[in-house]
Amino acid sequence: MRILLARHGETPWNAEGRYQGQIDIPLSPVGEDQAQRLGERLRDIRIDRAVASPLSRARRTAEFALGVQRESMLQLSNGLLEIAHGEWEGKLASEIRESDPQRLAAWRDAPDSVQMPGGESLPEVFERSWAALEAACEGLGDDDTLLVVAHDAVNRVILCRVLGMPLAQLWRFRQAPATLNLLEGARPDRLEVVRLNDSAHHTALFGEAVHRAL
Repeated sequence: MRILLARHGETPWNAEGRYQGQIDIPLSPVGEDQAQRLGERLRDIRIDRAVASPLSRARRTAEFALGVQRESMLQLSNGLLEIAHGEWEGKLASEIRESDPQRLAAWRDAPDSVQMPGGESLPEVFERSWAALEAACEGLGDDDTLLVVAHDAVNRVILCRVLGMPLAQLWRFRQAPATLNLLEGARPDRLEVVRLNDSAHHTALFGEAVHRAL
């Protein structure tokens, strides 16, 4: 079984450094271009099943990734929603640094210990997103390929589980906009990481493919 785990393309709030969480912010023109390039990269790749977060930035990225001929296979899963940032949603990182500095510092240094104000914790995101991944994998054969399009925090907690890393270490790797991760294994608890944060379809090797807020 192969899993193509992608993140959505850039949004205007990503570019501004604004926390969006579960607010439904659409792709920016840059994000649409990134998603289209992801689709070009996957055009000739066989995909047997596809699932995405219902937020439009992820759903639209998945549609671009699949292309018109395959987009009807797309299913949506609430388990793949981005982390609920609660009171942080809609705010710039600089604003949170002024209004909630201790929690922001903890989010950077010990993210697994943070309960978002009015939102979720990383363990909560992991529980629902891993369950969604397991459900999406159910019934897939050894040679089948699953496309999953989700969000930064969701991808990170899934990848931490696959890599055997504690959630406290989820900042040790990046998840760029419209990035692609390739996982392979017989079942979800036996997955291996084959490719991590691969953005070659839209960013040069030493290019800047980062976000400004999570």
